[in-house]
Amino acid sequence: MSALRGMTWDHPRGKAPLLALAKRSGSSGTTPVEWSARSLQAFADHPLEELAETYDLLVIDHPHIPLVADRGLLAPLDGSGRADELARLASESVGESFASYRHEGCVWALPVDAAAQVSVHRPDLRAAPPSEWGAVLELAAEGRVLWPAKPVDAMSSFLTIAAQHGEPVCSRPDRFVARELGLAVLDLMHGLADRVDPACLEMNPIDAAERLAGDDRLSYAPLAFGYVNYSRAGFRAHRLAYRDIPAGPRGVAGSCLGGAGIAVSARSRDLEAAVDVAFWLASADVQRGDYYREGGQPANAVAWQDPVVNADCADFFSGTRRTLDSASVRPRHPGWLELQEVVGDVVHDALLRACTDDECLDRLDDARGRLLGDHVATGSA
Repeated sequence: MSALRGMTWDHPRGKAPLLALAKRSGSSGTTPVEWSARSLQAFADHPLEELAETYDLLVIDHPHIPLVADRGLLAPLDGSGRADELARLASESVGESFASYRHEGCVWALPVDAAAQVSVHRPDLRAAPPSEWGAVLELAAEGRVLWPAKPVDAMSSFLTIAAQHGEPVCSRPDRFVARELGLAVLDLMHGLADRVDPACLEMNPIDAAERLAGDDRLSYAPLAFGYVNYSRAGFRAHRLAYRDIPAGPRGVAGSCLGGAGIAVSARSRDLEAAVDVAFWLASADVQRGDYYREGGQPANAVAWQDPVVNADCADFFSGTRRTLDSASVRPRHPGWLELQEVVGDVVHDALLRACTDDECLDRLDDARGRLLGDHVATGSA
């Protein structure tokens, strides 16, 4: 059998398990896959039509789904004669991970990697993370806190805090977010930004994890997408413990959902074989077994509640499960991909005091109107 071609993202979490599993695909009865990798940003910047033409399998994040589905680039997985397997995977979903790959009544990808903004701390420096935002700001004033807030992460934090305070963004047809709530979100973000190293405004979650793992002056970050690698023994000099986000008015609900799913190109040279591989990779046995052991961050809830898996990673999965189960899905609209880039830049400008908070919200309202029209978010809060 000739090998399929796959594209994933270039990080050990996204690449290592797929490369390892590709070597075992023959014994599993699935077709071998030759995997390539590129950064998530490079994936976003590359023409999607070209990727779908070149590769049989694509690892993508869920905000891409409305765009690639509407363009006919992916094969819907509903009509593959696997209704029972789809139902089982839906029941085994961590939070909205499975649902985030639905669009217009079809399933366009299967979750293989689950993530959301969570908190992270050094358990050798502090026994437990702060449980609410007031305590976070107090700890930040002591110089012990990091917060990855480069534009894309500033955007994610804004979305998380807004949903945590009761209203996911784009819930209204005429506003990005209610003005009073938007000002409150920015006020909290300013309070954090003013208390952390200014370098945080150019950090991503990996940068923050690296700093936490190696700098004994720092012990905590309140909002960062989780990377289970840092919770495994021996990955870095100090292990990190990922836990739920600080509680707000809705508790730990509202975190911005991330993660990745495996999709099948509608132009695949062997559609049936590619679908077989996708279901195999998303299955509970693979996810809690070789996928995790080879460095992956599974999406299947069977893996998340496995005691052996949790013991291996300082309870990464059980410690963040409440946050993941109540995470918020970003707006389901093809224009959202462009809008989220604008949101990141505009919120980042506000944190740098390059614009006032009112100007920031005006710019967000304007961009929302241009790119989404009167579309109202339909994702989970």
